[in-house]
Amino acid sequence: MSVLTVNNLSKNFGRIQALKNVSFSVPEGVVFGILGPNGSGKTTLLGTIVDIIRPTSGSYGLFDGAPNGDARRKVGTLLETPNFYHYLNPVENLRITAAVKQIENADIMKALETVNLAHRRTSKFSTFSLGMKQRLAIAACLLGDPEVLIFDEPTNGLDPTGIAEIRQLMRNLHALGKTIIMASHLLDEVEKVCTDVAILKNGDLLAVGKVSDILSDEEIVEVSATDMERLYAMLTSYEGALRIEKSTGVLSVYFPKGVSNPERLNEYCHNKGLSLNHLVARKKSLESRFIELTNNN
Repeated sequence: MSVLTVNNLSKNFGRIQALKNVSFSVPEGVVFGILGPNGSGKTTLLGTIVDIIRPTSGSYGLFDGAPNGDARRKVGTLLETPNFYHYLNPVENLRITAAVKQIENADIMKALETVNLAHRRTSKFSTFSLGMKQRLAIAACLLGDPEVLIFDEPTNGLDPTGIAEIRQLMRNLHALGKTIIMASHLLDEVEKVCTDVAILKNGDLLAVGKVSDILSDEEIVEVSATDMERLYAMLTSYEGALRIEKSTGVLSVYFPKGVSNPERLNEYCHNKGLSLNHLVARKKSLESRFIELTNNN
């Protein structure tokens, strides 16, 4: 089942095209990252999905059906800075949230335990760190036990400790069976947390799919030897190599997916009379792949 299906979605703000015929689907049970720099259309896309922004054209569906009230009750959202009463504690604030959302019998303590705030249930909101405030906002999203959670830049403005806490919370929620859709401009966070990703730039969808698939369109083998110039000359004629990039102390040899064979490469160099002192197969980072995609479009 697809929890979200986006079909040729476009949104214009006057002359500015914030979204340009964007189409993709989000399967059940994934952590789906919407990645792009500021101004790429991420927030506009999420705002459309949660019915805050009306699209210029195109459509979207929830849970393989229309985005009606029943479907929306299965979705918890956090798109803006959390707005709680500073002089109330988490339990009191979440009771107000539950009343506003018309959620009956909301399990407030379970939500606080999930975000690791149960021990601060009697503390005033004003005493919370920014990371704790963000976790309380996520607890508010969990009221009513939604199947899908939508977050816009959930680690924005947090210090390294707060980022690590939210990252682990995302993993925990995914382990509990939640489908998570999160927008972010932080490549490192998406690579560490998300299973799937859609990459946006200036309203255009550049790529969508499993993070592992998007990263693995090429394979990389790092090599070095005492005579780096000779090694480079030898590898320029190595069968299957797409290109060779020089960096400090190593050469990065790029191959099409499924073609690299470090053992064969090592044997090739040995037979040519050159012994390698470094041979490592590695994956391309999401950052490098993102730069490639955005620079080419």
